[in-house]
Amino acid sequence: MFLISDRIISTLYGNLSTVKQVSENTNNPVPYAIAQIIKVAAMSRVTDAYGPIPYSKIGQDGKITIPYDTQEEVYNAFFKELDESIEVLTENRNAALVASADFVYSGNVQKWVKFANSLKLRLAIRIANVSPAKAKEMAESAVNHELGLIETNADNATWKYFGTISNPLFVAVRYNEEASGGDTHPAADIICYMNGYNDNRRASYFEESKWPGETYVGLRRGINLSKMKEYFINYSRVKISSSDPVLWMNAAEVAFLRAEATGFNMKGTAADFYEQGVRLSFEQWGATGVDSYLADESSVPALYKDPAGLNTYEKNLSAITVKWNEGASKEEKQERIITQKWIANWPLGNEAWADYRRTGYPKLLPATSEGNLSGGIVDSEKGARRMPYPSEEYTSNTENVQEAVNSYLGGPDNMATDVWWARK
Repeated sequence: MFLISDRIISTLYGNLSTVKQVSENTNNPVPYAIAQIIKVAAMSRVTDAYGPIPYSKIGQDGKITIPYDTQEEVYNAFFKELDESIEVLTENRNAALVASADFVYSGNVQKWVKFANSLKLRLAIRIANVSPAKAKEMAESAVNHELGLIETNADNATWKYFGTISNPLFVAVRYNEEASGGDTHPAADIICYMNGYNDNRRASYFEESKWPGETYVGLRRGINLSKMKEYFINYSRVKISSSDPVLWMNAAEVAFLRAEATGFNMKGTAADFYEQGVRLSFEQWGATGVDSYLADESSVPALYKDPAGLNTYEKNLSAITVKWNEGASKEEKQERIITQKWIANWPLGNEAWADYRRTGYPKLLPATSEGNLSGGIVDSEKGARRMPYPSEEYTSNTENVQEAVNSYLGGPDNMATDVWWARK
C-alpha cells in the first residue's frame, strides 16, 4: 500500500497495461511509448519524495507488496524507459494521435519526444552530485537528440483539460478559503524574493493582499498556524482559475537545467541559458521589463515583515542579485541559477523541493520553534528532506519496507533523512 494507497499505483499500472494492449492490437507502438513517458514523470515524483520504492518488480496489476529498488536502480530504469520511448517515437515522428485523446500535445508526437528529452535532462541533473558520469551521459544524449528539447513556450508540457472537474491546484488553494481565508497562501519566501527584485511576474502569480499599504504579502511556512486564523484572509492568494492548465515542464526550466550543467556539453554557455530562462519565463507569463530585470545588479530579496506582527524574520535571506556575473564562484552561479529557476517554475512545488534538497538553494525562511512539530527530528533551517513511508507499508509489505530502510535508505525512516541524490 505504497504512497497513499495501492489503488493509486494499481490505477496507473492498470491504465498502462490497457494502453500496451491497445498498441499491440493496433500494431501502433506510439500510445504505449507516450504512456511510458507519463509513467516515468509520475513515478519520479514518488521516488523523489520517499527514496527507495517498489518499481522494477511491480507487475501489470500494479500490486506492490514486493521488494523495493534502490533509488539509483529506479533512476537507471527511468533512463532506460525514456530511451526506449524516445527511440520508438522518433521512428514514428510523423504519426499522430487523435487530438481529443491527448490533452497535453493534441497528438503531436514530436512534441512528446521533446518532453521526454527534457524530462531526461531534468533527471540527469538531479543525480549529478552522486552519479556525475551517468548524469553527463544522459544530459548530453538528451541535448544532442535530433528532435531536441523544449525550447519555446509553445512546447511546454501542460495538462489542458478538466471537463467536469477543476484544476486540482485550484481546488487545493481555494479549500476553506472563502470564509476564513484558509492557511493556503503563497509562501513568504518567494514573495520576498520577487518583491526585492521588483519582479513583474508577481501580478500573474499572486492576488494582492488585504493588508493596508502592502501589495503582495506571503504567509511564512513552518509557523504556529493556530495563532494566525484571524489573519489568514489578509495574505495574498494564489492567482489561479479552475480551468488553468497544470504545469508539467516549461521551456524556462530546460534553459536553467542547461545553465547549471557545468562541465557538460549543453551547446551553449551558462550565461546565455540563464538569461534565456528568465526571458522565457517573462514571455510565458506575459510580463514586461525583462531587460531591466536582467540588468539589475543591486536588488536583493526583501526582508520578511509579517503585518500580523507574529512571524517577522529580521535577517536577509540572501545577497544574490539577478544580473549574471561570469566572475562569480561556482556556488554563487548555482544559487543565481536555482533562484531564478525556482521563480520561473511557479507553481511546480515538487521541483522546488527537489532543487532545494539537492543544492541548498534558494535560501529560505526557517521554521519557527513553535512551527517545527517534528520533536527535534527535522532541522528548522534545512526543512523536511523526504516523506516517511506510510504506516500501511509496515503492515502489508513489512519485510520489504524494512529491508529498504535497513539496506537502501541511508538513515532512519523519517523526514530528516536525505534521499540518495541529495547526499553531496
